[in-house]
Amino acid sequence: MYKILEKTQFSEKVFKFRIEAPEMAKHAHAGQFLMVRANETGERVPFTFADWNPEEGWVEFIFMKIGKTTTMLSTYEVGDSILDVTGPLGQPSELGDGTWAVIGGGVGLAIAYPIARQLHNSGKEVHAIMGARTKDLLLLEDQFRALLPEDHIHITTDDGSYCEKGVVTAPLERLLQAGTVDHIFTVGPVPMMKFSALTAAKYDTPIIASLNPIMVDGTGMCGCCRVEVGGETKFACVDGPDFDATKVNWNDLRARQAAYRTEEGQALKAYEEANCACQR
Repeated sequence: MYKILEKTQFSEKVFKFRIEAPEMAKHAHAGQFLMVRANETGERVPFTFADWNPEEGWVEFIFMKIGKTTTMLSTYEVGDSILDVTGPLGQPSELGDGTWAVIGGGVGLAIAYPIARQLHNSGKEVHAIMGARTKDLLLLEDQFRALLPEDHIHITTDDGSYCEKGVVTAPLERLLQAGTVDHIFTVGPVPMMKFSALTAAKYDTPIIASLNPIMVDGTGMCGCCRVEVGGETKFACVDGPDFDATKVNWNDLRARQAAYRTEEGQALKAYEEANCACQR
């Protein structure tokens, strides 16, 4: 059992848990993830480490309330326990020298922040490009601003409710045109990562994408998280989650992510109806 030490609600649907996990905290690295099973009948769901502290023995992850499991998790409170948490899983991010643009979209900002922090702490110059649909869905702004200079923070919102109206590829292209960055890391919705990769390719700039396909076991046994990279089949849970973004088959990845949308909707509906019945 993994005790919830802190619960933070960023918006109506976005939450952060800090859980007690001393052994996991000792071995966590930027880019890795954990698998959560809320209870005995729950599915296994992957979440990337948002933060960790080996001295205090905790790890954090951020999630958005979308399906049955994340809706269930959103009802948990401080002092409650999660049945199973497995990690660290996946390969740590390998980040070379140079000046970096770290792009995070939506909940992907939870992954982008530890990457930016690792780069900054190792002496690299970092530009953070932060994207969200609306201002209310923008995550970790204070943390990024505390880490990086003001002119290294670039924020876009789809609806223009905060900072620049538009998508993350606009500030990315400006940085590339100016020759400001020579490496890129991107994480977030598939369309965002795809078009970030296409933009980077125009300027022949290396770009890494942290992929988030559907997973079941997180150990490479089930094959559910397979992705096509450079014409080869890879498993995101053990070969990744980081891959050369210019080699990812984005159309295949997007189709695979949508493969169980009907079943996910049915599971959420059944969960909500059962809870409504219990409350009557």
